Order: sequence, then structure tokens, then C-alpha cells
Amino acid sequence: MLNNNKIVRARSTEEYVDMIKQAIDDVFDLKQAIEYDSDEMSQAINFVDELDKDLKALYKSMEDGSYQFATGDLPYIALIEKQPVALLPFKYLLKRINETHLKGLEID
Repeated sequence: MLNNNKIVRARSTEEYVDMIKQAIDDVFDLKQAIEYDSDEMSQAINFVDELDKDLKALYKSMEDGSYQFATGDLPYIALIEKQPVALLPFKYLLKRINETHLKGLEID
């Protein structure tokens, strides 16, 4: 996924949509983990609902045709930057989604 320390963007619209769907699934799994072990996952409680809302809004904008590339960082970026990878193991995927949003598809 890393190419000379740069984040590799999605190469097609389908890949981009799949990345967003995967992130939504990962957030669902994170919510399940919080329910299972709320003591261990207590830090995630503070941001998981907002992350879920942001990703679902992004996906909905793609479905309804209102999505636009390059409108600045996606809203969840400020949330995830503060989180350790141990708490947010799909952080790199979220960064790939944002990088694709900022710079468009990675087309050769």
C-alpha cells in the first residue's frame, strides 16, 4: 500500500467505493468490540459514532451523486489523527480514503 512513503490512492471508482464500504464495516466491528469489552475499548467510545456518521454520509453522497473530490480533508480526519493504530487498526484505510478524496483517483 505504501509507495515510497506515499499513500496509494484508489485506482478506480469501484475500488474507492469498496474502500468506503470496508471502512463502514470496520467501524461496525469496532462498535461490536466496544460492546464486548467496554473497559479495554473505552477510548473508542469518544469517536466511533462520529466516524460512523461521517463515513455513511460520504457513502450516501456517492450514491446520490452529490459527492465531490478535493473539498479538503474529510471530517473524520481530525478524529483519527489522535487515535493510536492499536485502537484503530484500519487507520491506514481511512487515510487512503482521504488521500483519494483530496487528490482524486490514482490513474497511470
